[in-house]
Formats: sequence, C-alpha cells, structure tokens
Amino acid sequence: MRKLNERHLEERQGDAQLEARIQSFELAFRMQSEATDAFDAGKEPQAVREMYGPGLQARQLIIARRLLERGVRFVQVWSGGGQPWDNHDNLEKEHRKLAKDWDQPIAAFLKDLKQRGMLDSTLVIWGGEFGRTPVAELPQLSGRDHNHYGFSMWLAGGGVKGGIVHGATDECGFAAEKDKVHVHDLHATILHLLGFDHEKLTYRYAGRDFRLTDVHGRVVKELLA
Repeated sequence: MRKLNERHLEERQGDAQLEARIQSFELAFRMQSEATDAFDAGKEPQAVREMYGPGLQARQLIIARRLLERGVRFVQVWSGGGQPWDNHDNLEKEHRKLAKDWDQPIAAFLKDLKQRGMLDSTLVIWGGEFGRTPVAELPQLSGRDHNHYGFSMWLAGGGVKGGIVHGATDECGFAAEKDKVHVHDLHATILHLLGFDHEKLTYRYAGRDFRLTDVHGRVVKELLA
C-alpha cells in the first residue's frame, strides 16, 4: 500500500510538472505571436504617428504605449546607443540636439496616454543616474563632468502631482540645497506609487537588514496627488 501511495504521488507530481511546462510553452507562444503586432508602429493611424513625429525616439514611445495597452507592466525606453548624454565636450550642441529629438515624442506620449485614459494608472519616470556640473570640465572642450550632488528627474501620471517643481539647487546649480530628495527617497516614493510599502520589504541576512531602499528612504508625500 505504501509503495502504491508513493507511486501515485510521483505520478501526480509528474503530471503537475508537465502541466507547468505546457503552460510555460503556451505563454511563450502567445508572447511571440503577439509581439510582431505590438512592435509594429506602422499600424498606428497617420494622425498618431504625426503627433509623435519622425525618428527613432517617436517609434520607441509609440511601441511603449502599444506594449502598455497589451498589459505589459514595465517598459524601459533607452535614449540612444552608447552614452549619448555623457557629453564631456560640446555639451550645449549635443544636449540641444538630444533634447529636441525627445521633446515632441515625450509630449505626444503623455498626451496619448491621457487621451486613452491610461495616464492615471501609468507612472512615467524620466531621468538618469546623475547630472552635470554647472562649470566647464575643460574650457577648450566645452563639456561638463559628472555631478551626483544635484540633478533633476521628472515623474508624471500614476498618482503624481502634476505642474510642480520640488526642491532646488544652490545658486550655482551644483548641489541640492532645498527639499533634497535622496535616491533612496525616490525609490521609496516610486514603490509607494506602485502599491508597495518599502519598509515591509526588509529582510535580514548575515546579521543586518536589507531592502530595496537599503533600509533608508522616505516617501516624498509632497509629490503625491
């Protein structure tokens, strides 16, 4: 009787593993079959494509919106190959071009989300990991060095209060001085907007506490709608 029970248990486990494998393959098939449609920006009406404008950046954000419509939970849009914003020379010329490339598509993306009733449930985050110094790195290069003491990011939709500026740098534009927001604070706020309490994500390992905000950070309530 014991051997029969063990054999029956093994068969059930085998059936469960097979079913899990089948479901995994079916999911992969659905993703692949739908991807060709989601990534085809040409299926958008002409008016929508004109709203976003020409170029790679417009196509990226159209595809991002199409993915969001299909239930994709996280979409990252990368700004160019290599490190186009890392201008240690010719910063004014290069940043002006980069900003122009993104200006129309970003405005269209936010407008598009709002028109479709998706902006309130979509958190849009735009920024990098540091800023640039307010003074030239080398005068002959007209570039700017890395600066993590003061830089800006913007958020839209998803429970964020619109039309405000939070915080400020010193008069030189070098370091955050008023209403500082640490990266841990930003992460805590993002998690809050996504429905997570970052303090409840704490776990202990090797005698110390860990969490996504490195056991630091506060929710910046001034940013919440």
